[in-house]
Amino acid sequence: MNRKHPEHAHGGHAGHKPGHGEMGHDHHAMMVEDFKKRFWISLALTVPILALSPMIQRFLGLGEALVFPGSLFVLWGLSSAVFFYGGWPFLKGIYNEVRGGRPGMMTLISIAITTAYVYSSAVVFGLEGTIFFWELATLIDVMLVGHWIEMRSVMGASKALEELARLMPSEAHRLEPDGSVVDVPLEALQRGDRILVKPGEKVPADGAVVEGQTSVNESMLTGESVPVTKKIGGEVIGGSINGEGSVTVEVQKTGADSFLSQVIDLVRQAQDSKSKTQDLANRAALWLTIVALGGGAATLFVWTVIMGQDFAFAIERMVTVMVIACPHALGLAVPLVVAVSTSLAAGNGLLIRDRTAFEAARNLQAIIFDKTGTLTEGRFGITDTLVFDKDLSETQMLRLAAAVEARSEHPIAQGIAAAVERPPAVEGFAAIPGKGAEGMVEGRDVKVVSPGYVRAQGLTIEDPRYDKLSAQGKTVVFVLLDGKLAGAVALADVIRPESKQAIAALKKMGIRTMMLTGDNQKVAAWVAEEIGLDEVFAEVLPQQKADKVKEVQARGLSVAMTGDGVNDAPALAQADVGIAIGAGTDVAIETADVILVRSNPLDVTAVVKLSRATYRKMIQNLWWAAGYNIIAIPLAAGVLYSLGILLGPAVAAVFMSASTVIVSINARILKVER
Repeated sequence: MNRKHPEHAHGGHAGHKPGHGEMGHDHHAMMVEDFKKRFWISLALTVPILALSPMIQRFLGLGEALVFPGSLFVLWGLSSAVFFYGGWPFLKGIYNEVRGGRPGMMTLISIAITTAYVYSSAVVFGLEGTIFFWELATLIDVMLVGHWIEMRSVMGASKALEELARLMPSEAHRLEPDGSVVDVPLEALQRGDRILVKPGEKVPADGAVVEGQTSVNESMLTGESVPVTKKIGGEVIGGSINGEGSVTVEVQKTGADSFLSQVIDLVRQAQDSKSKTQDLANRAALWLTIVALGGGAATLFVWTVIMGQDFAFAIERMVTVMVIACPHALGLAVPLVVAVSTSLAAGNGLLIRDRTAFEAARNLQAIIFDKTGTLTEGRFGITDTLVFDKDLSETQMLRLAAAVEARSEHPIAQGIAAAVERPPAVEGFAAIPGKGAEGMVEGRDVKVVSPGYVRAQGLTIEDPRYDKLSAQGKTVVFVLLDGKLAGAVALADVIRPESKQAIAALKKMGIRTMMLTGDNQKVAAWVAEEIGLDEVFAEVLPQQKADKVKEVQARGLSVAMTGDGVNDAPALAQADVGIAIGAGTDVAIETADVILVRSNPLDVTAVVKLSRATYRKMIQNLWWAAGYNIIAIPLAAGVLYSLGILLGPAVAAVFMSASTVIVSINARILKVER
């Protein structure tokens, strides 16, 4: 399947959008401060403008109280200051939009405030008409405060990157060859260095525990709320928080190779990538701009030429139409949701590499899971125990069997040994080549052997439960005590506890669930029955997995493939959405569209739910950003003027700014459901 790389979005408005790095964030912070400063200064100047405006004086019944020689020129001077200083971001914006061939929000605001300013100035200097300086000033104030609030919301949405970067400590306790400990900056760490991590400290780099034992809080990196126990050999992630133990860690990854750096890079790429829904928003913004400019001109023409109203009234209607139709919120509607959903996903261990594929996850009709390591843990575990000796309990039998198997390296033996916390000591341990193992445990001769060995000894297996376990494809071994058949233990690849929940949740969402495995049909059927799968493909070779995905796609279904990202790579690439599960600290899986840090099938349901919730937020935001214009533009044009309903430019600016703030807040309340 030819999957395109996500394009970078060059859209947005006023030259700012979420999802850039530190420089972008600093620039954004400076712009927030600039809008804040312009707003407060303009607001301070607006107070005397209101006091000196003839319309406000008449409304308050002040008469000639605030009129003095030259008061109109003072009013003009103050209004000019607000126009050029407070309105500068918008005046500069029209130049950038027109030069880039993308007239939009800044174009509309600039034309509106320039029209009001030029016309009012002409009235001050002799033209007959009405001045709009108080409307001009309040319009600019509202636009500035709207931008200020909006940009703070944008910064909040992008702050996740900054928070991720802050997870790393500034220094590390490096162990020197002579045994001394030296505090060094993180940049000085190299692969192979050993560092000491004290209780409560942040882990400075990715590595493996070589001494000590502790529990580590990885919630900010993987979304796993429960602290994870780390023993010798256990991997730790830079930025996670050490618990109660002091451990020595050998550094394995630093700088750009570290898990956290890769996560930050993936989040930034995904936030900057172009959403398909953004194309709809861009088209809507362009049409809204055309409607606003055309509607403004038509409003001016109708009120002056056809309705015979004075020019001042028609100008005010035109300005109001253009202000209320500003596609300001449309510039934010989708990028804000993209920024929030990507950051939110990363904080929950869901890393998005391809936004287009992620957004397509909302339409999935089938999800194919690899079995080993995805739905199962990839290790043998005990599923059933049979006891044939009435004087022996299940616990006693397992203790004796585990004592012998603890000395064996065979995966089946390790599965039995792991079931008993402290098995008793064994004497005279010996392997029975190809058949099992034996030894003396607590004075008894214990053998753990295959069914073939049992038959070779002339012992009969007549228990029907054994036949049932064999039919399920499970591996069954027998326990012999002092030469007599004492019991049997059935083992299989351990099904993850979350698999059944995940499958049930996906089926509830209307998605077919399937499994691909190289195991035989019996084993596959048992796993499918245990967790409730709809369909199974068994005895599939690794190179055939992509063909099975094609086969399901040929039914007309939108398909996701979920695997471990190694031998499943072709199938992950073939699927409409490729999901790599259990990536751990390796996030560089090139064939996956979404990478799940944890080995938890429930996270697959979280991806689908988040994709659907993200799309819903985008559509909601597009309606909030543009839908209100269906009613607002006709009101602004004055269609209900005869009923006494009329919107002024300042009220229009409040409506327009309110839609922007609503869009920002709506994006911020997006959540990850599991």
